[in-house]
Amino acid sequence: MKYAALGELREGNHSQGEPRTLGYRRVRDGRVEERMIVLSAFSPLSPQALAISNLFVAILVIMAAIFALVTGILLYVIVRYRARPGQGEPRQNFGDTKLEITWTAAPLLLLVVVFFFTIHTMAAADPATHGRAPDLDVIGHQWWWEVRYPGSGAITANEIHLPVGRRMLVRLDSGDVIHNLWFPELGPKMDLVPGQTNYMWLEADKPGTYLGACAEFCGTEHAWMRLRAIAEPPAQFAAWQRHQLQPAARPAGGETARGGALFSQLTCISCHAISGVGGPTEGIAPNLTHFGERQTLAAGLFANTPANLAIWLRDPQEAKPGNHMPNMQLPEIQVHALTVYLESLK
Repeated sequence: MKYAALGELREGNHSQGEPRTLGYRRVRDGRVEERMIVLSAFSPLSPQALAISNLFVAILVIMAAIFALVTGILLYVIVRYRARPGQGEPRQNFGDTKLEITWTAAPLLLLVVVFFFTIHTMAAADPATHGRAPDLDVIGHQWWWEVRYPGSGAITANEIHLPVGRRMLVRLDSGDVIHNLWFPELGPKMDLVPGQTNYMWLEADKPGTYLGACAEFCGTEHAWMRLRAIAEPPAQFAAWQRHQLQPAARPAGGETARGGALFSQLTCISCHAISGVGGPTEGIAPNLTHFGERQTLAAGLFANTPANLAIWLRDPQEAKPGNHMPNMQLPEIQVHALTVYLESLK
């Protein structure tokens, strides 16, 4: 095995505090092995997700009842009207107006009921914005998520922070191809289309970490375009936003300072911005101002640890083939200095 449990993530269960493996990618004997958690929509934890779940359950019950009724009638007819020895041709019936009206009207009525249930669910899961300004912007890139809070100016990547119990309006855009944002426990999917702005609502009923992903194939690393919604009490969320506006901590010296100097001297700063240091204002690559506080790196591929960051810096293309960060062929001394510096950004 070239390196053990590359990208292995362990996350506390948001309801029980129990660890669970989210996924990993590793290379064993020259073969890439992957494992990732299956995201489920059957544990709704927001009003939007609950509305969709209730509609699904209601339609499932209706369909199960229809299946049982049709199967029951079919079995009854098979047994009751089976052929018997000596029995002649049965009496022919060339039509029954009442029966034909019944089996036409009943499905029509049923579809009308389902239609109104669906309209109600659509209003609950995706209500109109009524011209409201968005609370946050999410921009999809191959293969990471840019997250901006226009009200405060906070910028992060691959993590969305939400205040518990507050409905947040999300403006969705794409920087390259079509993506799709989906938090199964929090609500419906929504496309991010280049040149077209879409909107969706996000809300969490309780504090915790909710896993999300891109649900529209968008290229080589689509499966590892993951993100998280971190729901926290309103006061904690407000404190997090204020902290995000602070510039990055200045290196105290030693290896941290050497890493900071390397970040500016190499091409890192051409793509990645760090507040107080520099970098592009456009979302070419993830903003790294408070990188050390994030739970994952490479859009959910790795747990954010010094060991995993060093693996990423040595060869991003081997870790996540096709991503837009080139292999800089960094010597080990530079990898170590950059790792120390980036993990200090808190």
